[in-house]
Amino acid sequence: MLLLIVAYLGGVLTILSPCILPVLPFVFARADRPFRSHGLPMLLGMALAFSAIATLAAVGGGWVVALNEYGRSAAIALLAVFGVTLLFPSVADRLSRPLVALGLRLSGPASGKASVFSPLLLGVGTGLLWAPCAGPILGLILTGAALNGASIGTSLLLLAYAAGACTSLAAALLFGGRLFSAMKGSLRTGEWMRRVAGVAVLVGVGAIALGLDTGLLSRLSVGTTSALEKALVEKIDMPMPTPLPLQQSEPKKPALALADEGSLPSLAGATEWINSAPLTPESLRGKVVLVDFWTYSCINCLRTLPYVRAWAEKYKDAGLVVVGVHAPEFAFEKQPANVRRATKDLGIGFPVAVDSNYAIWRSFGNQHWPAFYVVDAQGRIRHHQFGEGQYAKSEQVIQQLLAEAGRPVVPADTVSPEGQGTQAAPAVSPALSGETYLGYERAQSFASPGGIAKDRARVYPAASSLRANQWALSGEWTVESERAVLARANGRVAYRFHARDLHLVLGPSADGKPVRFKVLIDGKPPLADHGTDTDAQGNGTIDGQRLYQLVRQTVNEKDRLFEIEFLDAGAQAYVFTFG
Repeated sequence: MLLLIVAYLGGVLTILSPCILPVLPFVFARADRPFRSHGLPMLLGMALAFSAIATLAAVGGGWVVALNEYGRSAAIALLAVFGVTLLFPSVADRLSRPLVALGLRLSGPASGKASVFSPLLLGVGTGLLWAPCAGPILGLILTGAALNGASIGTSLLLLAYAAGACTSLAAALLFGGRLFSAMKGSLRTGEWMRRVAGVAVLVGVGAIALGLDTGLLSRLSVGTTSALEKALVEKIDMPMPTPLPLQQSEPKKPALALADEGSLPSLAGATEWINSAPLTPESLRGKVVLVDFWTYSCINCLRTLPYVRAWAEKYKDAGLVVVGVHAPEFAFEKQPANVRRATKDLGIGFPVAVDSNYAIWRSFGNQHWPAFYVVDAQGRIRHHQFGEGQYAKSEQVIQQLLAEAGRPVVPADTVSPEGQGTQAAPAVSPALSGETYLGYERAQSFASPGGIAKDRARVYPAASSLRANQWALSGEWTVESERAVLARANGRVAYRFHARDLHLVLGPSADGKPVRFKVLIDGKPPLADHGTDTDAQGNGTIDGQRLYQLVRQTVNEKDRLFEIEFLDAGAQAYVFTFG
């Protein structure tokens, strides 16, 4: 009830608002007519038009604004005709019959039976012009309706506001009617007042057409109505709508259909946690969680890291928690010191569970590197992504689940990080060479004469030639299940590849001593085509067990012969990857 009273009082105060001034001539132009047959229908038309526009503005969005602009223009034209017929009745005689009829209907007969239609139509036109004149109380009502949707309560508030405004305008109309009657009775100047009313109407039409009703006049102060309305709002302890800065709008993406894929499994079983105390599904409840399965020697995992880091930073204050689960592919990735070093070198600041025993991997039933699982605030997995790509979709999922959780609004745009070195995005043209393991357990396309001797040292002769995607050893090597280990210095690995980038997972000697190497492409130094771990002459050093970028070409247009010679004994070679 208190809100209805405040809305009504706000409507009453509308007549004091400067932007209502151009509308008043249309009200006073009818002040010499009976209130019941002319004033009341006109006020009813104004209230109906005003309430309709206000209601549509609350729930209809931008298309209503455009519609109201057309209605406003039509109303201006309609009222201009009305003003001309008041000022120059003889003009109506020169117009065509439809316009004469419309003019006579709008101006109304000087005597005889009054038509309810003409003041009602005039009121509708005036209401269309009146609608943009809204103070803080109406703004509060419209904002609530826009945020919460239309309701009976909102409709009643709008009706109370319109009733208050009509009350003040009715008082003005009645006062104007008495003033007109007194002047007509004493000075017999009815025709003169008719012309004055016509001038006032045309001046009002001109002011509205020039935008003065919502521009200049809205900035003038008449003791200010807004201050009075703000005082009323403060009395009921309701927040005023806060103006938002104009933002570049983007097409709204359709909501994704996200299924319930089950509850977030246990995160127990990690051998160590980096950057965080151990986390549990219970401690993460109420947060949106991105679980990222990765391993630090995997090129596909490394190329996703710029996006994962960017998401963790962008949405951390909005309620997103990124949890990295490091599940090793090779034995050296199970060593906690190696994982800690890699996490630091890669700039990872979010929590990482070291899952060397694959406990978390098995609880998720995961089979892939990398793999994303996105969990909502209720602890349900709502989306998964295996492998690289579809970053925009994954980020949209994050945004959608944060919105579902009622988290703070974040920019709707998506991140566009640029990875460097091994984290750089793959080439636009796909690599025609695929992941190739040097350990006998998964080795393919091995071309050295005599094949692989498993788990024992052997001197491998150089291959006379290699076809596309074949590889070979030369020198004394021991090929184990997941790697090839060089027994003596100056051993080589050759590979005929077709890709922009060539990477090789390498390790130093067993005692940790660095191993020097030299890379050749088609028998020559790589020069501009060298990777981040080699120089232009192809020189580099193995200083740890990790993935090394050895070739980074500017174009990917033909097969190339890659050769790497290890100048020291003890080098460990695991797998070729390409990009």
